[in-house]
Amino acid sequence: MESEEIQQKRIKEQNTVTFMIQIYCHKNHKAAWNEYKKQGGQTPKKVFLCSECQDLAEYARLRSQKCPYIAKGTKTFCNHCKTHCYKPEYREKIRKVMRYSGPRMIFFMPGMCIKHLKKKF
Repeated sequence: MESEEIQQKRIKEQNTVTFMIQIYCHKNHKAAWNEYKKQGGQTPKKVFLCSECQDLAEYARLRSQKCPYIAKGTKTFCNHCKTHCYKPEYREKIRKVMRYSGPRMIFFMPGMCIKHLKKKF
């Protein structure tokens, strides 16, 4: 069984990736958002994702749960990882999300972005 600290790291990573997918979905899948508004917004806006992005978020959550590097404490950024655990089609989708959402994260989570940049350099 995993320690509480490792599980917290997994949850933090999952929440961050999901948030990045939300930013991407909101700005790039206008048809899904218009449909959401037409339905009267039955779910809170901050957790709404179109079906494609919901699928990506669930896949990312699953992959994070199985990441052996988080448990070892040697987790780096996924694009620097030696073992790519995403299937190629999901890897391309998450790459698009990261490229779009990454620079915009400074407006939503500035503290986290500064920590991320420190780790990177």
